[in-house]
Amino acid sequence: MRRPAGAGVLSGRGAVRGAIGANGVTAASRALAVAALIALIGLLPWLSGNDPALTILRATSAEREATAEVLDAIRQRLGLDRGPLGTIGHWLAGLAHGDLGTSWISGAPVGPGTLEAFRVSLTLMGAALAVAVLTAALLTAPALRDALTGRRRSRGGAAAAALTSLPEYLLAPVLLLLLSVYAGWLPPYGWGDLAHLVLPALSLGLPAGGLLGGLVADAVAAVTAEKWVATWATAGIRGPALALAVLRRALTPLTGQVALVVVGLTGGAVAVEKVFAIPGLGRALLGSATAQDVPALQAGVILLLALALGAGALASLTRRLLLAGAHGAGGVAAAPAVTSPGRGARLVALAGALALTALVLAGVARDPYTVVASRLQAPSATLLLGADALGRDVLARVAHGAVSTMLAALAVTAVCLLIGLLLGLVPRASTGPIEVANAAPPVLAGLMVAAVTGPSALGAALAVTCVGWAPLAAHAAALVQEARERPDVAIAPVLGEGRVRVTLTRVLPAVVGPLLRHAALRLPGIALALAGLGFLGLGAQAPEPEWGLVLAEALPYIERAPWAVATPAAALVLLSVTAVAASRTGRR
Repeated sequence: MRRPAGAGVLSGRGAVRGAIGANGVTAASRALAVAALIALIGLLPWLSGNDPALTILRATSAEREATAEVLDAIRQRLGLDRGPLGTIGHWLAGLAHGDLGTSWISGAPVGPGTLEAFRVSLTLMGAALAVAVLTAALLTAPALRDALTGRRRSRGGAAAAALTSLPEYLLAPVLLLLLSVYAGWLPPYGWGDLAHLVLPALSLGLPAGGLLGGLVADAVAAVTAEKWVATWATAGIRGPALALAVLRRALTPLTGQVALVVVGLTGGAVAVEKVFAIPGLGRALLGSATAQDVPALQAGVILLLALALGAGALASLTRRLLLAGAHGAGGVAAAPAVTSPGRGARLVALAGALALTALVLAGVARDPYTVVASRLQAPSATLLLGADALGRDVLARVAHGAVSTMLAALAVTAVCLLIGLLLGLVPRASTGPIEVANAAPPVLAGLMVAAVTGPSALGAALAVTCVGWAPLAAHAAALVQEARERPDVAIAPVLGEGRVRVTLTRVLPAVVGPLLRHAALRLPGIALALAGLGFLGLGAQAPEPEWGLVLAEALPYIERAPWAVATPAAALVLLSVTAVAASRTGRR
């Protein structure tokens, strides 16, 4: 059949209008998400439930009577007498003039102290990033060598997996124990000279380097299998020229992961600064959240979010520069995945799960609250793993902590799965919230929730949920877009099926299965995030036997009673190794 004149032009115009509309929805989503986040930070004084005027009066003039006139004068000075919208306007106007607010606790401007703490944290994160890059380079070197010599390499390495499986709040006390307490090579606490920087930088940089090194090594192995590499080698292009081309090809799709590593450093710095008593922004934010000093928390959160968003923008620019020079080196499409049966990873995941189960069965019948021995008693036949600082059974507390932590993680994962599935059904509209949530580590969300509700197990679960749904939503959005491009889904409306019916009968069945498997793989990671907030004092409170809290309570006695630290640390290592191994079984 002959097409009507101008049909091609009309269809082309329709496609252009559709593309413009889609881009407009995405841009609006990003703008609204950023605006909502700024509004949320600006509304923290109203959401906290504490009267800032009374808090400031008690902190600055405890003997002064809290009369209505005095409190009104303080509210007027802080701009809190203008209602929520007026509060945001006053806060934003102050930001525009470099005024970060006034502390509710000290009554002093928060700007100078926050900026100085931010400078310390930037120094620490810069050193940690250097450690991460060096570690990633060492882990990538064998894969690059194999690429240049023409040997095939299976994905992943044990060293990268081992480093990735150690969260910062766990690696920091281990390094402190080994290199400072036992070996005496480095100072344990404080900030000043270069020696004080080594342990914190290693604690932050080694896990990040393990993650980056594993990703880059896998990508290099995948690129090596592409035909253009063999063509270049046959043509005599070898050595540094081929190595640079392979690296450029491998790094291009990974620039976003580098941004996520920087975001991870901002969250990990809070725990590391706490362990090593570093006067950085993370430690200052932790103190502000605990004391519910909202203006100090606002200032720090804004700086960290600016750092995270700036890292994302820099990663996007780097990707464009790499793409600009990628012509002739395999194109710009994503590298194919390196296939592997993953049998070893499955065995490690199974062994870790069995070990955790055995730990729970050994201690769940014991009482985690009752004092049963002298404080810090060493392991014995009756106390297999010793006693803590109060004389409670460490095995019982760790076993019960496993149950409470995993149950909380299961609930959080289920909520994240539901949120991710619902938002994934509107992929363009959810772009902004997904990007903003990915830019905020769980620690940052935990600080904000603690400022509003106070530290609690429920608050920690809410904080992890606030950011944990984003990867699932991104995966669901990709699956939804892929399903809607199938021929049977595209033709369904022509056959009389409505949009809701198509979604329920054709799209959702293609999305739910892979998303459930993804959520199951994220379960141990969510448990680690909850334990991390507990370690920082933002989760469950004493005397609850929560893993992170048990580790934090034992940390001051690491030299006198290393078993009190080693038991919760070993449990967390088991969980972390299981999480990493399980995630690698899911990669193809």
